Amino acid sequence: MALLKRSSQPARDPEGRMPLMEHLRELRNRLLIAVAAVVVGVIVGWIFFDPVWEAIKAPYCETVQSRQLNGQCALTYSGIFQSFFITLKVSLMIGLVVSSPVWLYQIWAFVTPALYRNEKRYSMAFMGLAVPLFVLGAALAYIIMDTSLGILLGFSLEGTVATIGIDDYLDYVLIMLLIFGVSFELPLLLVFLNFIGVLSYATVKKHRRWVVFAMFVFGAVITPGGDPLTMMALAAPMIVLYFLAEFFMFMREKRMPATEDFSHLSDDEASPLVEDSTPVDDERSGEDSGSTR
Repeated sequence: MALLKRSSQPARDPEGRMPLMEHLRELRNRLLIAVAAVVVGVIVGWIFFDPVWEAIKAPYCETVQSRQLNGQCALTYSGIFQSFFITLKVSLMIGLVVSSPVWLYQIWAFVTPALYRNEKRYSMAFMGLAVPLFVLGAALAYIIMDTSLGILLGFSLEGTVATIGIDDYLDYVLIMLLIFGVSFELPLLLVFLNFIGVLSYATVKKHRRWVVFAMFVFGAVITPGGDPLTMMALAAPMIVLYFLAEFFMFMREKRMPATEDFSHLSDDEASPLVEDSTPVDDERSGEDSGSTR
């Protein structure tokens, strides 16, 4: 009778395949775990709000305009509930950062069964590089933020007082951190496209000048203030990382086995045929005679 009993859980497919309902259940469970981790992180952020807010406010407090109201570093707010929502917003930011190992792992664990072994290895390597690059870009934005704010607020007219709102300043900080962090990921994206065969080193080398020029334009347009310091601080590291990515692509393709290059051929050009003076009928008769021996 024991042989007739069926297992309560179906055997797991070694290739990671499962029915649609199983996928949905797994997605639901992983979303619940990720949301629970974020909620715990928000609670931690609420507890440690004061030191984090002092660190966020520090670049603004370095400017002269921050002490124009009462001689101390001061930001303004205009609504009764605005300070509460600012506290909640900062706590959510802290919660997302603190809980990032949990929800990133949940995303990885949900996606990884659909990847091949080499794709898993590459994705882990890219994730391992993406996080430090994002942190490096955000750290650079934080370092130059006081100087950038000083340049922007230095254009204030004579006889005016800068009353910077808390929400406006926090939005500026978030935009700066995200722009610098995401921009530092662009060279890594080039390497990833090279790994999957979409982008070659020859193409990157051919458009090098235009890419460098586009990075300066991107730095001037995407930064909130558009001041020269912020533009150069964003464009210069991106260019350095771009050349590092180009060198890595060159070394990778150099170690790959050589393949015949067909890039110089036109898509509409017919391939050449091998000339052979032997008639087709003679070839067929020779094959028939050989088969009858």
